[in-house]
Amino acid sequence: MLRDRTRPPGIPPHPTRTVAKVLALTCSEPPGEVTHWTGRAVAQQTGISLRSVQRIWQAHRLQPHRVRTFKRSHDPAFAEKVEDVVGLYMDPPAHAVVLSIDEKSQIQALERTRPDQPLGPGHPAAQTHDYSRHGTTTLFAALNVLEGTVLGRCMQRHRHGEFIRFLNAVEAAVPAGKVIHAVLDNYGSHKHPKVRAWLARHPRWTFHFTPT
Repeated sequence: MLRDRTRPPGIPPHPTRTVAKVLALTCSEPPGEVTHWTGRAVAQQTGISLRSVQRIWQAHRLQPHRVRTFKRSHDPAFAEKVEDVVGLYMDPPAHAVVLSIDEKSQIQALERTRPDQPLGPGHPAAQTHDYSRHGTTTLFAALNVLEGTVLGRCMQRHRHGEFIRFLNAVEAAVPAGKVIHAVLDNYGSHKHPKVRAWLARHPRWTFHFTPT
C-alpha cells in the first residue's frame, strides 16, 4: 500500500519580524552617499541572503532602484483642459484636423569640417570629431495626430512673428473646408495680441492650451 509522506519545505520562510525589518530598511534613507538601498546592502544588514531579499521585494512590489517623477499643477482649470485635449486626441471631430504644435529653440547648427565617409565593407561610417558652428535655429513643428505626419519649418528666432509665419504655412497646407484644432503649451508667443488677432481673422482655427 502506497501512502504520501509529508516533508518540511527545503527553505523555511523567514519570520515576520525579518520581513518587516527588510521592508523598513528598504523604505528608509540609505547610509553615506548612495542613492538607494541595494539588495546586497540590505542582505548584509539583515543577515539573510540576497535572493531572500529579492523575494521579499518582489512579494511586496518594491523597486528601490526606480524613481518616478511627478509634477503637481496649480491650474484651476486643470481637469477641464485635460478633458479637452485628451478628448481631441482620443475622439477627434469629424471633418477636422487636430494638430499638436510646439517649438524647439536654440538648436545648434553644426557642420563637420570634412564630409562624412560612408559605410563600407570592413569599416563603419566615419565623421570628423571637430565641427564649425553656424549659430542656432528654431524648429517649429505641427504633428497631425490622426495621420502621424509632421509639418516643420526652421527659423532664426523664436518670437510671435515667426510663430505667425509658421501658422500661415500650416494654414496653406491644410485643405480648405477642414476645421483646425491646435493643441499648444502656454508659451508667451502663443498668446501674443498679434497672434490673437491672427486667430480672429482665421475662424476655422481653434487653440486648445494644455494645463500650466
